[in-house]
Amino acid sequence: MTTANTNETAAAVAAKNRRNKKKKRVCAFCADNIDRIDYKDVARLRKYITERGKILPRRITGNCARHQRQLTKAIKRARQIALLPYTVE
Repeated sequence: MTTANTNETAAAVAAKNRRNKKKKRVCAFCADNIDRIDYKDVARLRKYITERGKILPRRITGNCARHQRQLTKAIKRARQIALLPYTVE
């Protein structure tokens, strides 16, 4: 009896894992062969900021570590010269 329950739970766990498996995101900057992220490209930078003005993390954006660092610097530079807001308007 216990083997039937374990088989069912193992099958249920396997099915659950298949459902929760998410497709790995590809870095948009690597895909477009962008070497440097320009802080003046406000339209592109806005995609990586929440409505509240926070920078989206790498696990959500799918960027590689290198481009996430460049993106963060570009957003901070754009904020400093008032191209992007620090807070909600």
